[in-house]
Amino acid sequence: MNRYTILLAGSAVALAGLTAVPAQAASPSASEACTGLAGVAIPASAIGLATGGGHVRQATPVPASGQGASAVGEHCRVDAALRPVDPAAPDILMRIALPTVWNGKAMMFGGGGYDGTIPNVAGNVPYGPADQPVPLGRGYATFASDSGHQAAPDFQPATSLDGSFAANDEALRNFSGDALKKTRDAALYLVGKRYGGARPVHSYFAGGSTGGREALAVAQRWPRDFDGVIAVYPAWNAATLDLFFGYQAKVLSQPGAFPGPAEQELLHRSVINACDGRDGLRDGVVSNEQGCRFDPRVLRCAADHPEDGTCLTDRQIRAVRELSSPLRLPYRLASGETGYPGFPFLSGAAMTTPLLGMGTTAPADPMPKTSGYGVQFWDQWIRYAVTRDPAYNSLAVDPLRPGKWRSRISELSALQDVNDPDLSRFAKAGGRLFIVHGLADELVSHRSTAQYFARVRATMGASATARFARFYTVPGANHANVKATFTAGWDSLTALEKWVENSAAPQRPVVTDTNPAAAGRSRPLCEYPTWPRYRGSGDPNNAASFTCARF
Repeated sequence: MNRYTILLAGSAVALAGLTAVPAQAASPSASEACTGLAGVAIPASAIGLATGGGHVRQATPVPASGQGASAVGEHCRVDAALRPVDPAAPDILMRIALPTVWNGKAMMFGGGGYDGTIPNVAGNVPYGPADQPVPLGRGYATFASDSGHQAAPDFQPATSLDGSFAANDEALRNFSGDALKKTRDAALYLVGKRYGGARPVHSYFAGGSTGGREALAVAQRWPRDFDGVIAVYPAWNAATLDLFFGYQAKVLSQPGAFPGPAEQELLHRSVINACDGRDGLRDGVVSNEQGCRFDPRVLRCAADHPEDGTCLTDRQIRAVRELSSPLRLPYRLASGETGYPGFPFLSGAAMTTPLLGMGTTAPADPMPKTSGYGVQFWDQWIRYAVTRDPAYNSLAVDPLRPGKWRSRISELSALQDVNDPDLSRFAKAGGRLFIVHGLADELVSHRSTAQYFARVRATMGASATARFARFYTVPGANHANVKATFTAGWDSLTALEKWVENSAAPQRPVVTDTNPAAAGRSRPLCEYPTWPRYRGSGDPNNAASFTCARF
């Protein structure tokens, strides 16, 4: 049953099942309807959380473009701003794409890192397929926001590392989740303005990393706002992850502990060589991650001064083992979290991407931009969210013994950790949830996602959880699907549409490697903790030659 009353009077096309929008010439009426939105006021009463209201800053007709899967139909790009309650806080900047041929549905995109920029509303969902239309190309009204602050341009190219907004309480609350509700409500108000009072027949949310946390936040906090949610590599326990990043910074900043790029590559290559094949096929991907038992001591240097990339020192081995192990906090956070499960650095995660993983430079004060993304994230969190002293040395705060900052850190955990396992209101409202995570993620551990999903199952029961949620893992896929051994492509949106709109739950889904050199190889998309095991015969590039095995 539809959640929203559909008012489509005067609309030529509003078909809930439409999956593609044909390219067409711009029509004067559509252009006029678009430009007529410029200057439209968004009343504060239309938004479920406190704001100062908002207005449309610009409305621009955009002609159809692209071909095939990249085709996007004619649409109206609307840029709007939502004013804060605190005059010292930044506006929430948001963007909506309103297609001339609307399928009656809406898609909200989540952000990444510390946000601060508006995601591409003409883009795809995380881990989305390369051979199917993006949401806007399917006729969705799509929208997103910067989460309530604008990143400084001097953080290019990684604007998502600017945490300076956190010095303001309202901006921090917006980033932690409030901007999601404000953006959604304002977007639906403008959808109604464009389409004669109509509301979406179905609404969906998709995001990865911080956007994955945001995806889980909307399911937990506003369970009737979205019919379906796609949460990819979700940083759901954001504050607790920050503490792990701080621990990582402390470990890697110790003299001699940091493995440089050559040592990281050696470790990665050695793990692949040792563990690839335990899934029945040597293909460069470690699928049986839990079965990988690589001991880094086999790479131990015989001398204290090795040649780069030939071995690891005792201090480097110790650092890698510490970051691969669970972190247990000796105090309890207000969110209830007690630690972080560590990263599978010994199980094939690529660690050579400069802005992810360990980076290319050891943590220091001031924090180098070539250090790992995570430790830079910690540095910003300490300076702006915790101490609110931009000059503070983040390495001076010990995550295990934070001293005078313990109460502030605990307070932030209650705000930022989106960890409620009771999704019964979302399920009761008919919501459906996909959680997807790569097993080679360097920045958000899939082990953490497994912890959250296990809590959901324990709270709601395995059968009840299976009626509305799935958790899949993708061997070889890393964070943000960048330079991965297996670059995941799955049409999660179509699968979610079928589940939400036709009550057809996923059956034997398949994920494709979109790397150009992969020749379209595919694997079964297995529910955790199962993983794809080669049957021993058949095309090794075809998912049909694999079965989902349990460790």
